[in-house]
Order: sequence, then structure tokens, then C-alpha cells
Amino acid sequence: MSNNRISRREFLRDVGLAGGVMWIGAPAVIGAESRGTGDLHLACNQYPWTTFYGRESRDFNADLDSGLREVAASGMDGYEPLVGAPKEIDRLGPLLKKHGLEMRSLYVNSTLHEADRADKSIEEVLAIAGKAKGVGTRIIVTNPSPIRWGGPEDKDDAQLETQAAALERLGARLKAMGLTLAYHNHDSELRQAAREFHHMMLGTDPKHVTLCLDAHWIYRGSGNSSIALFDILKLYGSRVTELHLRQSVNNEWSEAFGEGDIDYPRLAVFLQRIGVSPHFVLEQAVEQSTPKTMSAVEAHREGGQYARRLFAAFAKAR
Repeated sequence: MSNNRISRREFLRDVGLAGGVMWIGAPAVIGAESRGTGDLHLACNQYPWTTFYGRESRDFNADLDSGLREVAASGMDGYEPLVGAPKEIDRLGPLLKKHGLEMRSLYVNSTLHEADRADKSIEEVLAIAGKAKGVGTRIIVTNPSPIRWGGPEDKDDAQLETQAAALERLGARLKAMGLTLAYHNHDSELRQAAREFHHMMLGTDPKHVTLCLDAHWIYRGSGNSSIALFDILKLYGSRVTELHLRQSVNNEWSEAFGEGDIDYPRLAVFLQRIGVSPHFVLEQAVEQSTPKTMSAVEAHREGGQYARRLFAAFAKAR
């Protein structure tokens, strides 16, 4: 097809052939009462909540009990935190249980491109993972840190080889623990012909290193290119174990997940066609140019309704 988007008729036809039927339309208002009803398990990442709170000069992490109460009120089934130390799991566990939220995945940064720091970073991730497994975590998502956050520097070939080897070691050890490692990227890994992103995929074993596909970082990092996103899916779609959901309108992050620049219906059809059923995590953060019309709870509720209907056919596979 010359057009990157598929029609509604083609979408419904292809999903039907893939073994399920999804409905997309104006969502009815649902909330926490919809959780646990057998629908698609949908989690949200910590990062969006910090951005929504931040634009109101609030600190999401200052009162985690109150914050997680709002996560639950938005209708989420799970929560994916950014964890920096094992002790944070001790704090999270009781609060998640209190608010009826699962933690099937967690996000952790790592420094793997420097040989003298990689082994220590691996041990730090493993310590967090070991603690998290006890509260039901299945997937460890990591983004190997850039040379400098927000900086223009790119890793050289030696650093990329070191990082891929370390990522492979980490993945193998997590698998031995019964956990799955999912590699995550931002836009910087797409610079320089996406050499960092591709080497993390091609320099590791799919049995040990899977992909947390953040569709919008692929899109933005490739110069707002849907072609690049779907080429990545063609190359590595079978490795996707987690999908981060974020949308933009005219290349600016929208307030709630829904229709926009990225053709998520086409993405859903593609995953169904290849038999991949990932863990779905809403990561609809806001940036300076995002409209300000909803609270964090309202935006997550609206985005969650759309996501559940869009990916409804995957509920049977979870």
C-alpha cells in the first residue's frame, strides 16, 4: 500500500482474520470499577504521572500513597515504576497491594557501555529484579544510559560492543531467574543511522534480550517517521514483549492516548499477524506544547479506554 495508514474496514477485516474483533469509537466513561473484569490488562508507567504533576507544581513521588490512589482511580490495572534500588520495592509492594495494582514490569536505568562500570550496573539491576520478582514482576525494562543525559554525544563502536555484551549477560542472568529483559530506547539511540539501537538488537540473543517497543520514541527519533517505525517492527517485531503507548498530534504529545500521528490500529494488526501479545503500558506523558485540559486521572482514564478497545483482541492471550 502506498499509504501508511489502513482503512477502518481493512483494520477490522485483518483483526477478524487474526482471531479477534476490536471496536474503536467514542469511549464510554469507565473508571476503577472496570478493573479486574477480564478486559485487557493495562498498566501505566511512572513517568507520565510525574509530568502531569509537574505542570501543576506537584511532586508525584512526595506522597506515593496518594499518587497510586489516583493511578487506581484512573482505571489502570498495573503500575510500572522507575526503580533505583531494591529498598524501593519494599516501599512499593504494600502500597500496590493496598490500591489493587500489579507490578508486572519495572523500569531501571543501567550503565553498560563502560567496561569498568558494566558489571557493577548488572549486579545492581539483578538485586532490584530479585526483590521485584517476589511481588509478581515478570519483565525488567532497561535503558542503557547515554554518555550524558540530553547531550549530543554518541557512543563509539567499542562502547556499543561493550554495551551489547553486557546487555546479553544481564539478559541471560535474568532469564535464569525466570525473568525477561526488555531493551528500551529513547530518541538518542536512533541517531547516526540508529547504530546504537540496531546493535543492541543484532548484537544480542533474542532468547536473552527482548524489546520494549516505545513506538513514539522510534517515531520521533527517526524524524517523525512512520516508515521507520514499521520497518523496525518488520525487523524486530517478534522480539516485542512490552509496548509503551504514547501518541502525538502534529508531532506534539497529546494529553490522552488516542488517534494521532502514529497509526496504532495498523500496529495492532501487525502484532496480531505475527502472533505477538506484549505487555501493554500506557506512557502518555505531557510536554510543554501539550494542551492542558485534563488532570492526570482524566487523561489516563480516557487513554486507557481507547487502549483497551484498540487492543481488546489481545486480552484473550494474556
